[in-house]
Amino acid sequence: MTPHPSHGLAVALFAVVVAVTLTITVWVGRRGHAAEDFYAGGRDFSPLQNGFALSGDYLSAASFLGVTGLIALYGYDGVLYSIGFLVAWLVVLMLVSELVRNAGRYTLADVLALRMRQRPVRAAAGLASMVVTLMYLIAQMVGAGSLVALLLGTDSGAAKTWTIVGVGGLMIVYVTVGGMRATTWIQIVKAFLLVAGSVLLTVLVLARFHGDLGALMHSAAQHSGVGDKYLQPGLKYGASPTSRLDFFSLGLALVLGTAGLPHILSRFYTVPTARAARRSTMWAIGLIGCFYLMAIVLGLGAGAVVGAKAVRAANPAGNTAVPLLALDLGGGPDSTWGLLLFAVISAIAFATILAVVAGLTLASSAAFAHDLYARAWRRPEERQVSEREEVIAARISAVVIGGLAIVLSLFAQKLNVAFLVGLAFAVAASANLPTLLYSLFWKRFTTRGAVWSVYGGLVPAVLLVLFSPVVSGTKASMLTGVDFHWFPLENPGLVSIPLGFLAGWLGTVTDRERADEDGFAELEVRALTGAGAA
Repeated sequence: MTPHPSHGLAVALFAVVVAVTLTITVWVGRRGHAAEDFYAGGRDFSPLQNGFALSGDYLSAASFLGVTGLIALYGYDGVLYSIGFLVAWLVVLMLVSELVRNAGRYTLADVLALRMRQRPVRAAAGLASMVVTLMYLIAQMVGAGSLVALLLGTDSGAAKTWTIVGVGGLMIVYVTVGGMRATTWIQIVKAFLLVAGSVLLTVLVLARFHGDLGALMHSAAQHSGVGDKYLQPGLKYGASPTSRLDFFSLGLALVLGTAGLPHILSRFYTVPTARAARRSTMWAIGLIGCFYLMAIVLGLGAGAVVGAKAVRAANPAGNTAVPLLALDLGGGPDSTWGLLLFAVISAIAFATILAVVAGLTLASSAAFAHDLYARAWRRPEERQVSEREEVIAARISAVVIGGLAIVLSLFAQKLNVAFLVGLAFAVAASANLPTLLYSLFWKRFTTRGAVWSVYGGLVPAVLLVLFSPVVSGTKASMLTGVDFHWFPLENPGLVSIPLGFLAGWLGTVTDRERADEDGFAELEVRALTGAGAA
């Protein structure tokens, strides 16, 4: 593979993105050093600002590059994939946003600890949050390595390695220097760039087909290599009963997992009131909904203009569909506008990755410092950690977590990025969501039920993936030449999510310790009215 002629321009734009984000981090990082500033950005962001930040946190490289690539290659089935991401926000809006904002302080474990024994609950919830964010983090960093390597036209491991190390180093700086306030502003800038870039490409695609969506779909089907099957269900997920179950399992994980993602839940603490949390969620739904509508047009556009064969030749998973579409819409590889548009869209994708890894690292360091270090690992008779010590621990943990993510990402360069993201959603839906819903809505729920719910979803989700076709047994598996898989599905959500709910129920009904009814009453009043909320 030869270097792309636009690599110099793209590298320059990447440098601009890095310079702007670092400037924001240094400027904002001077404003506050208290725990509330580091974890919640001072709680003074408006609903509109937080709505942009929420959408920035949620719309990762998997959305911008992965979903459009799936639509370009698989048509109808790719569109179904995007629907799961969007519908998930209705669960967040109806069941989570206001209640979590009122009941918690910085993390998911804060909500649980209001009516449970702190140490075991915080230990379980903190561990689950770190596992989810680390999986998500590795996926984003592997995606960054692949994006830059493809942009520079090289297959060398060195380019991917140095990209991963560079992105890891940047995310450590963002979190340790700027905390939540800087991370939020980076998300806002990234969301604006992502929406603006998507609008530009969507307008160009529609202009190419004179606004005729029927012609766009017909052309995409013609260039798909499979004809009308492209516009019908079953091209990717309908080959067998097992693949249909796999799609249902993935959809279940996507729809339910969002409400349990630690970096999304922490966003609700950056606004002053529960009403602002709900309004920011509505802004996020609007922005994310518009983006996925445009993603459908862009995916069909890539299929029609670039062609499924060319998309697959550049990247078998379709992750380069959007940059290739930008190159073609601008006039092709030999035109100035084509190279410029290609470089701009690639730089936006890089900014997307930088912003998401910063939010994930912050959520993971908060789970460690606030839940594990300051509370779960300390006995009641021990001296309590001060806010300053906790923030220092969070900054140190961000460095350690960032280093761990870099090392794991270097070993995971050949892994499927979509699998890692889907697994993160499955673990969040299996471990975090059942515990959160039981705690908010079930009066009898006990500490044992909470701990069993977390581990009852977390452990099966991880184990089922280890013994699935993703790890061994097929040509596309991580480990080729061996076969120890016995679980037929690639995503464990169909099994692990019900197990999480079942474990929480079983742990509660077999617990001799009665639930704290006064604690539940306090939680209910606080969650519904905001009385006593931070």
